[in-house]
Amino acid sequence: MAQTTTERMDLNGARMRIRADVRVAACVCAGLVFLLLCSSTEPRHMTVFADQTSDSPKGYVGSQACAKCHPAIYDSFSRTDMGRSMSEITPALIQRMQPSDKVFDSRLNRHFETYARDGNLYQSEYELAGDGKEVFRKTEKIEWIIGSGANGSGAIVRRNDYLFEAPLSFYAKLQRWALSPGYEFADYGFNRPILPGCIACHSGQPQPVLEGNGRFREPPLRELAIGCENCHGPGQTHIAAAQMGSPLGTITNPAKLSHWLADNICMSCHQTGDARVLHAGKSYRDFQPGTELDQTLSIFLVPFGRESAPKDDLLEHSLSMRLSKCYIKSGGQLSCITCHNPHLQPSAQEAPAYFRQRCLTCHTDKSCAVSISLRQHKTPPDDCAGCHMPKRDLKVISHSVLTNHRIVAEAEEPFPDAAFHMTSPVLPDLVHLSTNSAQENVPPLVLLQAYGQIMLAHTEYRPRYWGVAAQLQAAEPDNVYVLEALADRASQQHTADGAADAIRYLDVAVQNGATNPADFEQLGKLLIVSHRQGEALSILRQGAELFPFDSEIYRLNAQLDFSLNKHQEGCEIVHKAAQNFPQDDGIRDLWEHCMVGENGKR
Repeated sequence: MAQTTTERMDLNGARMRIRADVRVAACVCAGLVFLLLCSSTEPRHMTVFADQTSDSPKGYVGSQACAKCHPAIYDSFSRTDMGRSMSEITPALIQRMQPSDKVFDSRLNRHFETYARDGNLYQSEYELAGDGKEVFRKTEKIEWIIGSGANGSGAIVRRNDYLFEAPLSFYAKLQRWALSPGYEFADYGFNRPILPGCIACHSGQPQPVLEGNGRFREPPLRELAIGCENCHGPGQTHIAAAQMGSPLGTITNPAKLSHWLADNICMSCHQTGDARVLHAGKSYRDFQPGTELDQTLSIFLVPFGRESAPKDDLLEHSLSMRLSKCYIKSGGQLSCITCHNPHLQPSAQEAPAYFRQRCLTCHTDKSCAVSISLRQHKTPPDDCAGCHMPKRDLKVISHSVLTNHRIVAEAEEPFPDAAFHMTSPVLPDLVHLSTNSAQENVPPLVLLQAYGQIMLAHTEYRPRYWGVAAQLQAAEPDNVYVLEALADRASQQHTADGAADAIRYLDVAVQNGATNPADFEQLGKLLIVSHRQGEALSILRQGAELFPFDSEIYRLNAQLDFSLNKHQEGCEIVHKAAQNFPQDDGIRDLWEHCMVGENGKR
């Protein structure tokens, strides 16, 4: 009976998830709310820089060290959205965010609640039975608020060494709490990991474990908000040179860089694409302002046609700017800092006139086809950006708007021809957004990972993913990325030989330090179907130790224990899972199974 049950497991539905630390799809799901919340036009000053409790790595000293010589810039920047990208919970912040709120989602049949107590902020998730009794309740303390509050603010909880997103976010338009983006589709509870690729753009000096699936070193955030060194690079040698009276050329000034290199700094966070791939041995902190981003992080886009042109530029600011007539006609001389002063952010009332002056550095009053008298009667008057960079409601994130960074003459202006010719002979099936070199050179491992990310939404790229893996197999036989791709190709054959090959590849990947929970899940399922339950149990036990907040591994562990009549071991697994994932209906069902003995009693 045990084998019959396990053979019915749907291996074809095994999730082919890309490694969590570089998986853009997961990053967008887990952190998309955060990536949109840094565009306020109502600056409010607050303390955002965390104390430096120990020597910072790689020459980083923290923004307060910069403030000693640059107090005015520090004060101005700390009032901008970037300077307030993360905040600690304080009584003043709690009061401003209206802490007492309740949300019920009928599709999930879940209740959510946020409340303050003793100067702390908490969120709860719970379910009510038909008689009104609680089926479960999970409550977590909110440690940090992420986002400046323009569209809204997300909440982060800490569980041991792991950071997770909370189910509710605060939305400025509503002035209340509502489901965080993505939670309208599934209940993730308090188990949505904060990934390195997301936190790198919202914190000054985060310390995520690169392949840790939400795990962080201590302290998790050496500097809380985005700081001076995110754009200027490490300040240690600069301060030392200044103290010795040496020339101050040891810090990066984006204004003195080429337009391309200056834009690379902004691109690192304001350009998503369809795949973002770290190069081998690199972390997000390895990108140094003033260097080519593509040496550390490569960004790729699936080419689009006239019929499939994007409807908005959600986190595609760099690409949108580059497809503007202003950028094209300037020969790339238009850059992010042509319009934006990172040290200063105008208020909502000041913004129209401020950005109009930026436009007038290239244009004149006569450049606009609309008469001056008509423009003056608009509210606000002469608002260049309001007409030519209109804000749009975001379909993928409720209650939010975003400025369109493709400067257009009219709101529905079609894309220029250049938008449909962005590939190169070297890479004809992808747009390599992070390079402007005609002789682009994409390392095969980077291309493999790019295809692996892209194929999740564009299945036509899967054979290309397999093809690069096959090319790398001889040179990189022990590389985990290569092994994952070979296993995927083998499992898609849907044959016994294919399953055997997939097991072999995944087994080597696990031995070589695989950090993707899906590798352990898929290997466990393949072993079960191959009647190798003992090996499957060992792999799943190992996975549970490595990934303590992955519910699928716990579920597979327990189901296999029960199928092998290891009732006590299975119930121990389920008990731990029920504590971590009380919102999971399947795990609660397993727990009910454990609570009922042979005679129908606990």
